[in-house]
Amino acid sequence: MIGDLLVVEDVATEFAATVSRLYAESVDGCFRIALSGGKTAGDCYAALAADAQSGVDWSKVSFFWGDERCVSLDNEASNFHLAQEVLLSHLGPVGSIHPMRCEDGPNMYDRLLRSTPPLNVVHLGLGPDGHTASLFPGSEALESGVDTLVAMNVDPLGNNPHERMTLTFAGIERADHVVITVAGADKSNALARVMAGDQSAPAARLRGAHVLWIVDQAALGQSVSR
Repeated sequence: MIGDLLVVEDVATEFAATVSRLYAESVDGCFRIALSGGKTAGDCYAALAADAQSGVDWSKVSFFWGDERCVSLDNEASNFHLAQEVLLSHLGPVGSIHPMRCEDGPNMYDRLLRSTPPLNVVHLGLGPDGHTASLFPGSEALESGVDTLVAMNVDPLGNNPHERMTLTFAGIERADHVVITVAGADKSNALARVMAGDQSAPAARLRGAHVLWIVDQAALGQSVSR
C-alpha cells in the first residue's frame, strides 16, 4: 500500500476535517477537488456540507469528478447527481462545477484538467473488487499511458454496470493529494488485498505525492499491518 493509513471511528467526519485542513493549507486563493460516488462518498459529502466549522469559502472551490457513469446527470446512478443532492445544493455559491459528460468524450475533460492547475484533492473510494474511480480489474483504462489523464472504460467482468468516464492513474497522480475513504466490512477483503500489494486490485496501483487512506475498523478487518 502506498500512502498513509488512518483508522478512525467515523470515516465521513474525518474526511470532512481533512478537506477543511487541506483547504486551509492551499496557497493560491482557490481550491480544486474531484468528487467520487457510492454510499461512503455520499456520507462524506453530507458530513462536509454539515460542517459549519469548516472555514471553507465555497465561492473559491471548484468541483471536478474522478469518474462518472454514462447516464444523464439527473439519473440517480450519476455521481454528479449524488453530489448535487447531498453537497452542492447545500453550499450556496461555489467557484465552479465541472461535471463529466460522457457524450463529450474524454478528450474535452482531459483538456480541461490540463488547462487547470493541479487538483488539490482527488477523492476516491474502494470497490469490493478492488477498483477505484472506474478503474476496474482487467479493464482497458488500467493500461492508459502517462499522457492520458481521462479515459472511457467498462468493467469487463460485468460487475459494475454502465460505461464510465474516469481519471486514469496519471490523472489521479497529478493531484496534490489523493484521499481514499473506505468504510464497512464488505470492503475488508479488497482493503486487505490493497494492503498486501496485490496488483490485481487496481487500487493497489495508486500513486501520488500525498496519498491518505481513511478507513474504519470494519473495513480494516483483521489486517493490522501495512
